[in-house]
Amino acid sequence: MQTLLTTYPALSLLPPLLALGMALITRKVILSLAGGIILGALLVNNFVPGETAQYIFDTALALVWESAEYDAAGNLLEAGGLELWNVEIIIFLLVLGAMTSIMTLSGATHAFAEKAKQRLTKRRDATLLTALLSFVVFVDDYFHSLAVGSVTRPVTDQFKVSRAKLAYLLDSTAAPMCVLMPLSSWGAYIIALVGGLLVTHGMTEMAPLTAFVAMIPFNFYALFALMLALAVAYFNINLGSMKVHEERAQTQGLLFDPAKPEPAGASAEFEESANGQAMGLILPILVLILSTFACFVITGHMASEPEAGFSILASLENTDVTRSLVIGAVLATVVALGFTITQGESAGRIGHATLLGAKSMLPAILILLFAWGIGSVIGDLETGKFLATMVEDTLSPSLLPLLVFILAGIMAFSTGTSWGTFGIMLPIAADMAAGTDISLMLPMLSAVLAGAVFGDHASPISDTSILSSTGAACDHMDHVNTQLPYALLAGGISVVSYLVYGFTGSVILALGLGLAILAALVIKGCQNAPVAQNA
Repeated sequence: MQTLLTTYPALSLLPPLLALGMALITRKVILSLAGGIILGALLVNNFVPGETAQYIFDTALALVWESAEYDAAGNLLEAGGLELWNVEIIIFLLVLGAMTSIMTLSGATHAFAEKAKQRLTKRRDATLLTALLSFVVFVDDYFHSLAVGSVTRPVTDQFKVSRAKLAYLLDSTAAPMCVLMPLSSWGAYIIALVGGLLVTHGMTEMAPLTAFVAMIPFNFYALFALMLALAVAYFNINLGSMKVHEERAQTQGLLFDPAKPEPAGASAEFEESANGQAMGLILPILVLILSTFACFVITGHMASEPEAGFSILASLENTDVTRSLVIGAVLATVVALGFTITQGESAGRIGHATLLGAKSMLPAILILLFAWGIGSVIGDLETGKFLATMVEDTLSPSLLPLLVFILAGIMAFSTGTSWGTFGIMLPIAADMAAGTDISLMLPMLSAVLAGAVFGDHASPISDTSILSSTGAACDHMDHVNTQLPYALLAGGISVVSYLVYGFTGSVILALGLGLAILAALVIKGCQNAPVAQNA
């Protein structure tokens, strides 16, 4: 049947554009996402009201319940059940909220902040700690944003670092680090995709891991975003509305905009213990990190082919990320409970704190559910495929790396997902390289990775950005608006570097010029910095 979408495929752009436009204008994320979902549902169902309502219900149900699959003869192929990925992420958030609240009740959060303040004498130390932890906690972006946020927030609060600055540092060191590291959930996923593409195009002489490592220097956005985050942490460079947040934090002690509802986890709703221990925060976080990584390896190994033997990379490729996160969070919460109980806290106070902590995550979970919902609708609209086919085979080979970087950025910005963009764009980029210049294969694949992370950073419907807001206890739209200038800056430098590489073929020259531009802008930013980082 002919539909509006088949006749006018460009209409598939309207729902994400509506959601993004409403979010930027109204600053009401859930309302904006709902608007995009409703418009997308109407387009998918050709504006038939009954079918549209049923589609919205089915889409909402599919977020938590997977339908059974049958073959053409009606035989059951796969039984339905809980959509474990989504449900386990929600459980992880609830458990992490409870754990954070329990640590606050025990006084561990305050004790850790006091200990850190004795050793960290400047705001710079607190922001650098946040940025540098990306080189330690890089196994998964969700895990990074929430775990590092839990560790560093009490420290940055003590030094009056705005929650917007903390959210930026969490977000801009999460995906950029994960996408560069082979020993991460991102690295394993990308290696698996790239390995299949190399075989498809006859490049069997290069191992997938070797190809991944060779792609790292071409991932300009991830490299520049990380370096910019480190520079911002060290020199306190405040662009755009970040200046307002930072000045308010340091002059008035207001860590977030008081005119808006209090962000999740912004403050405790109970009296903290006066005899807390810093180890009550350090040990649970260590248990969270170590047990989660151990579960990554164990669940991945169990899902790998038995005859292949043990391999960490193979394990990470097949790992059950969300289940590992839940197990790690539960074990860490048990440890945090142990500290709280030994301090003599009553069961009533512990139960109250646990419920409040879990409840504090509900706004973030609601936004995440709506983001997943619009992601599902956009997938049915095939917005990504339309964007990809718009520009394929229209430019010279010299511009292809830049082309796929921009296209992947637009796609990730519109859909809010890096991984979904990888799945769509990597095969297209590989085909384009094979059809024009096979030597561009790795640079173009890397440009897709860079563009996807860039678009994800700039998008208000990105789940990674939502969880960074949650980890920092920051209003989500404040995080989006304050991060955007930094993302655009790193993205603009990446555009120059991809142009230079496309016309010279020299990654050293492209990287060198990009770094020189970044350094010059950092120096200029330092000269204009309105707030001293030494305070």
